[in-house]
Amino acid sequence: MAYLLNVIYCFALLAVAPWLAYQAVRKGKYRSGFAAKFLGLVPRRTTDQPCVWLHAVSVGEVNLLAPLIERLRGDYPGVECVVSTTTVAGLALAKTRLPDHTVFYCPLDFSWAVATAMRRIRPTVLVLVELEIWPNLIRAAKRRGAKVALINGRLSDRSCRGYRRLRPVFAGILRQFDLVAVQSETYASRFRRLGASVDSVHVTGSLKFDGAQTQRDNPATERLRRLFDIATDETILLAGSTQEEEDRMVLSSFHALSETHPKLRLILVPRHPHRFEQVAQMIQQTGLSWMRRSQLDHVPADRSARVLLVDTVGELGAWWGTADMAYVGGSMGVREGQNMIEPAAYGAAVSFGPRTKNFRHVAAALLDCQAAVVVHNIDDFTQFVAKMVAHPDQAAAMGQRAAALVRSQLGATQRTTVALGELFEGGHNAQSRLRPAA
Repeated sequence: MAYLLNVIYCFALLAVAPWLAYQAVRKGKYRSGFAAKFLGLVPRRTTDQPCVWLHAVSVGEVNLLAPLIERLRGDYPGVECVVSTTTVAGLALAKTRLPDHTVFYCPLDFSWAVATAMRRIRPTVLVLVELEIWPNLIRAAKRRGAKVALINGRLSDRSCRGYRRLRPVFAGILRQFDLVAVQSETYASRFRRLGASVDSVHVTGSLKFDGAQTQRDNPATERLRRLFDIATDETILLAGSTQEEEDRMVLSSFHALSETHPKLRLILVPRHPHRFEQVAQMIQQTGLSWMRRSQLDHVPADRSARVLLVDTVGELGAWWGTADMAYVGGSMGVREGQNMIEPAAYGAAVSFGPRTKNFRHVAAALLDCQAAVVVHNIDDFTQFVAKMVAHPDQAAAMGQRAAALVRSQLGATQRTTVALGELFEGGHNAQSRLRPAA
């Protein structure tokens, strides 16, 4: 089986080689990590502590794992955590967020690469996220005597139907997992139908919800509120992680409503820094008074400024806490949506476009409890904002339902840690060195 997979992987690489070469030359991608990816020459672990190898594909998974790793180290101080990623962005973020941990590129699923990596890391437990199922990597871990876990697991109905066509193969892979920790009972049922051991499947909830800030008066948000000099009687519309068409939509709607709603102010946070200047020109063309976030570190806020362009990176999470109404970007075009949990957790009245594949389950949960609205075009968005401004009690009720949903989902990190802890205590006679913190 391993050799057949190696052949398949080689043919797949040859098929995409021209595209990879183009990306490497023109965009600088895929140039680093060759030794780790193809040969398994990851950093060699030198300690004899029990070790958890957590694999985070890219930025989103790194953000999910960071709170879990913190919890693991707190509850089990004898465990050593190492983190692998697949992308350049994921590696950079992991090194920033997890500076005290070994971080490296995960080897590709060639049998020789994963075997070498396993010898160098010597994990007690291999932890994969959501649906990262690599047969050779899993087999190499089991041969080394490691336990294998899938956490934050999810499996769409469409994927489930596809995997059922290869159920004997997929069931054989799933039966090698000692733990399948999934986000919901629906996912649990699908994994069981595909052959996962009933005893291995546990519903722990979604890690995406944990770590969400729920208090608007947190220090970071309060500082930003003072910087922009937001008054208590003002209504804040915040559009975050926006793409070009969404910036145009939001600005057009706000411009149309601004004269009749003088207490309404807009905070606009584009998704990509390289677009800051383009968005600044859009705002300028509206004729609205506006400021840049970068100015606020040097000059007092202009009280007449109706629009704030956030042209800095890393603050969106705190800015969401200033919003009465929120539009979550990336949901009108091909990006398939950004994270709507943060504004929901703060209790904002949340809206987003119809393209929410990346967060479809979160979006569905919000819509099911009438805690969010889908807007399909500029008319929908303008009507949403106008209604929320005219009926602040309805906006507040929508926000309260959103915050309540997020609170009901919190705790997945703790439940996942407990489930993983059972693997630690059962693996490699680690119980003498792994004691839950008092």
